[in-house]
Amino acid sequence: KYSNSEEALVRLLPVVKASKKALLNGYTLSDVSFAALSSVLSSESCSLKELDLSNSNLQDSGLTQLTAALDNPHCQLETLRVEPAGVQWLTPGLRKYSCELTVDTNTVNRKLKLSDNNKKVTFVYDEDPSYPDHPDRFDRPQLLCTTGLTGRCYWEVKYRGEADLSVSYRGIRRRGHRGCMFGENDQSWSLRCFDSGCYSVQHNNRVTSISSSSSSSSYWSVSSSSVPHRVAVYVDCPAGTLSFYRVFYGSLIHLHTFNTTFTEPLYPGFGFMLLGSSVSLC
Repeated sequence: KYSNSEEALVRLLPVVKASKKALLNGYTLSDVSFAALSSVLSSESCSLKELDLSNSNLQDSGLTQLTAALDNPHCQLETLRVEPAGVQWLTPGLRKYSCELTVDTNTVNRKLKLSDNNKKVTFVYDEDPSYPDHPDRFDRPQLLCTTGLTGRCYWEVKYRGEADLSVSYRGIRRRGHRGCMFGENDQSWSLRCFDSGCYSVQHNNRVTSISSSSSSSSYWSVSSSSVPHRVAVYVDCPAGTLSFYRVFYGSLIHLHTFNTTFTEPLYPGFGFMLLGSSVSLC
């Protein structure tokens, strides 16, 4: 932890550049010092993995420079803390674990409409009679993807309305209307995303609110003024971690991490509560 003198910070930037972790909380950073710090983070020779700027005076112009540095392909930073704003940013480092998801059409509920080469799913009012009967098809408006995950994997989606992003074991119940939704059982873990930008997580029917207002909408369908939000999921099956993030100008803001022991492959899935809600694979 360094002195909170801005001049001292600039002098110590070569040390920061060679370090894995730097605690620089409590600084008042000008545009000049932000530019110097951003230059260090963008350097190909910078080794920094974790940076703590908690309780620092962060101006909008400085955050803009910092965001640009995070998007630089040479930036190796994995964690940036900017408390007390209560957010944790992660760089695109997780994106090296990106995987391409494919919808398992045999699981798709008949009120879910597929479009854009099955990359977009929309909750509609009328059932699609062309979906054949199949034992894997859900009675509730949700679906699974085809491939079970056993290693590390990362994916991003855009959503409108109210949607559940989940992973589950293949044996999750398909029939009935109670205990079958993602997060309502011990077979699945879910992030519920609300049109307001609020979130909650659920596993084994235990709900944890992430933001101040994560209650369901008072409407039955999505407003025409609804705008898409972008969220990300990262799972490390061997480590037993499942993390959800909000994507903000290319950076990731940590929402929640489940820590557990996964005993089976995990299947990504999506569920819906409001008519007109949609999820698009990115």
